[in-house]
Amino acid sequence: MTLRWHTVRRGGNPVPGSALRGWNPEDRDQWESFGRDVAYRNLWVSIPCLMLAFAVWMVWSVIVVHLPQAGFDYTTSQLFWLAALPGLSGATLRLVFSFMVPLFGGRRWTALSTAALLIPALGIGIFTRNPDTPYWVMSCLAILCGLGAGNFASSIANISFFFPRSEKGTAMGLNAGLGNLGVSIAQFVVPIVITVGVFGALGGEPTAAPGQDKALWLQNAGLVWVPFVLVAALAAWLWMDDIVDVRAPVAEQARVLRDKHSWIMSWLYLGTFGSFVGYSAGFPLLISEQFPSVDPGQYVFLGPLVGALMRPVGGWMADRWGGARVTLWTFLVMTLALLGLIGFIPGAPGSGSFWGFFLMFMVLFMTAGVGNGSTFRMIPSIFLVQRLREAAGAEARRQAELQASKQAGTVLGFSSAFAAYGAFFIPQSYGASIGVTGSPVSALWVFTVFYFTCIGLTWWYYSRRFAEVPC
Repeated sequence: MTLRWHTVRRGGNPVPGSALRGWNPEDRDQWESFGRDVAYRNLWVSIPCLMLAFAVWMVWSVIVVHLPQAGFDYTTSQLFWLAALPGLSGATLRLVFSFMVPLFGGRRWTALSTAALLIPALGIGIFTRNPDTPYWVMSCLAILCGLGAGNFASSIANISFFFPRSEKGTAMGLNAGLGNLGVSIAQFVVPIVITVGVFGALGGEPTAAPGQDKALWLQNAGLVWVPFVLVAALAAWLWMDDIVDVRAPVAEQARVLRDKHSWIMSWLYLGTFGSFVGYSAGFPLLISEQFPSVDPGQYVFLGPLVGALMRPVGGWMADRWGGARVTLWTFLVMTLALLGLIGFIPGAPGSGSFWGFFLMFMVLFMTAGVGNGSTFRMIPSIFLVQRLREAAGAEARRQAELQASKQAGTVLGFSSAFAAYGAFFIPQSYGASIGVTGSPVSALWVFTVFYFTCIGLTWWYYSRRFAEVPC
């Protein structure tokens, strides 16, 4: 397909699939005349692409619960590893994907990275049909699902370039929040489709462990996403745009990582988004381990659903009251919820309360969702404030705004990569704690201490009176 170049001008109206020059969402005339329509068109295509990416990334959080029923003979430690490996690979891939949009363009990279989800989806559809599949093959499939996580870094950076500062929080909250719904959709849809021969003879035969009276089509956990991925990738190619002005080599993008605020915000985002994906990845298996009489499939999708829906709310709250203030209160509530959760974990046979446990997790998911939106609202504000302090005159301010947008896009992608390691460390922390002490409580105390560091950093650098960068 021929690449269509379009120089943005007042009164212009770029057609879908353009490579945009002169894009400046802070120019109110441009924004009101056609910029808003272009930005939201890209946003509405980006959301389903990201939703599918999250669904593929988190599908193993459900598969691992059902592997024993389907005849796969794996230990508890091996199951926790399979739940955690997509988080490890996904976070690492995000480090790479965070630099891709300025190199290749948002449209082309979104289409390509969405189509790449077919690799793990089809792999699951093929190899989960046989309970004798070696564990290393299953591990490779789990690692490949990390492709879905990588997409978030490029997606959120891309969408940030399309919107003015006043609407970034809401726009990124919608993109990431509705995209995050993919976790909940996967945890709701997969337990249903694996019980039915959705694809008939094309889907293959079900499997069951000896003594199990119910066979499972685990392959459907991957195959169900294939047609949707194909449609989403095509839509991205046809209806999204590339922004030429944000193109930059990796070396130029990486310079922003010398700024301490890039690392502070990555740490804070680990506390919000890392919590969201980590708790999502470990929630089903943790319920199975701590409350064996409870069917996790009836409840687990509710946590990611609440967290995803609260992310746009967090972005809106940050636009209204300031990202730092909302983030600070988010970490305070998350700390209290963790302390409450520790009290509901079973400590002896017959002790513990599932409903108390479940309620505290709902609070954690809700506040993590709010914090996801508010921390991402902070990042563009921090770099814009820093660059505008150095600017004098209208042209200098325009260049400062463009430079801040580029820097914020890189940090948004990098911080999302750093935070995605939560999807690995939280399930692994559960597994290690249970393996050593027989309970996940030790891991929960570690998380509590971590939240205290997030409270201190938010207050000192961004929230207190005379903070270095109030935002």
